[in-house]
Amino acid sequence: MAQAATIIFTVLMGALAIFQAALIAGAPLGHLAWGGQQRILPPGLRIGSAVAIVLYGVFALTLLMRAGLLAPWPDMSWIMPASWIILAYLALGVVVNAISRSLPERLTMTPLIVVLLLLGLTVALS
Repeated sequence: MAQAATIIFTVLMGALAIFQAALIAGAPLGHLAWGGQQRILPPGLRIGSAVAIVLYGVFALTLLMRAGLLAPWPDMSWIMPASWIILAYLALGVVVNAISRSLPERLTMTPLIVVLLLLGLTVALS
């Protein structure tokens, strides 16, 4: 179960990374991210999107290690605390997206982050 949840989690993180890359490239999708106030992100928020891509990669790699799909590096001791930190970040993401002033962001990102949170919880508890 944890391995399937991790694979789905990783695919969704990859999709979010592609979305963030599109925002960096100037795609008019800003109404779905960063508070939804600007359709095309200004430079500061584009930097935020770049940081988000890095975080998504770290999150996916961490859960892949936690589920045993990748060898932990350098050892396993940091995986469990890191998994819970990721879950805390996702829980915060649920709240932040749920209170966004952007209805499109609330309707798309909130359910997506809830799914990611539940998938991550499945992995962390395994």
